[in-house]
Amino acid sequence: MAGVSTRAAAESAARAGFEVTAIDAFGDLDQHPAVRSLVLPRDDGAQFTAQAAAEAVRDIAADAAVYLSPFENHTRAIDALALGRALWGNPPDVLRRVRDPFLLAGVLRRRGFAVPLTRVDVPRERSKEWLVKPFRSGGGHSVRPWTPDTAMLPGFYAQERISGVPASIVFVAARGRAVPLGISRQLIGDAAFGASGYRYCGNLLASADDEVITERVVESLIALARNVTEQFGLIGLNGIDCLVCDEVPYAIEVNPRWCSSMELVERQYGVSMFGVHAAACVEGVLPDFDLSSARRIRSVLGKAIVFAREDGVVDDTRAWLNDETVRDVPKPGEPLTKGQPICTVFAEAPDINACLARLKERAQSIVSRCSSETSS
Repeated sequence: MAGVSTRAAAESAARAGFEVTAIDAFGDLDQHPAVRSLVLPRDDGAQFTAQAAAEAVRDIAADAAVYLSPFENHTRAIDALALGRALWGNPPDVLRRVRDPFLLAGVLRRRGFAVPLTRVDVPRERSKEWLVKPFRSGGGHSVRPWTPDTAMLPGFYAQERISGVPASIVFVAARGRAVPLGISRQLIGDAAFGASGYRYCGNLLASADDEVITERVVESLIALARNVTEQFGLIGLNGIDCLVCDEVPYAIEVNPRWCSSMELVERQYGVSMFGVHAAACVEGVLPDFDLSSARRIRSVLGKAIVFAREDGVVDDTRAWLNDETVRDVPKPGEPLTKGQPICTVFAEAPDINACLARLKERAQSIVSRCSSETSS
């Protein structure tokens, strides 16, 4: 298993009974004890890359390969990762199609779904607001408002800005069919977690009481997942990001691999997420799961990524291992760069607002345990 952060997916796989070797950028202290954890060396200051991770595990014996973010943007790295191994996940030819924002928008628009306008050149519709997004998108990185009369840089495109509530659906697919597993609100650019702009920083798993994720929205999202699966031939675990405006979900992009909110689904609904992924990829079998019944759980479960506000150092984090609300625990004394993820916090509450408030309190507690370079 390879990706920039593997802890949640590797834990799910280990709990499902698989022997797992995982390589990522962090090597968190709380990686499952049964997982063989490898960290991609970053001594030269280089960032984690999919190609480097694939090459680093080339000689490791494994029956199957599973990729996480950001591999969906690097199909050659997937080929390298899967060399001599079965690929459990969407193959490169599927990724190239479903990750094409123009192809995706065209397919969905013809099927009657709402999608933002997209342009490869400078927008001419001045009555609309536009975002500049990279083709190799992920986590909101490098997304910014378009400034009129500025050129479109290579590797970027323009997408109409839709005002709405960020949300996502996660599902498992096989043989042209999809089973929905969870729907959540997304946390984007929240300064309480050290995020800004359009950066992803967490999820709140929506219950049946959610005023934004209504039954009408749920039905639309399920239809969206099933149509994307049918049109693009998705397999295994997938997610679709959208913006909900007046009970209409506008599809933004497809994440054709493990998504962060899947950990919430496993915790709240008791679904073995990696178990259903493996069954779909190996046997084409989908679970008998009723999302409508699962959403009747009234409490709201949420998670948020806490980012460093400034350069600094993590204090002794071993005590964090005893806190069930903190995961992705870094090593004691690990240096932090402003904007780098520190850890993930969890909270459960009777409603959305209370859950978000608890997440913010826990994020502040984490920040207080880190030392800035200036103070140290």
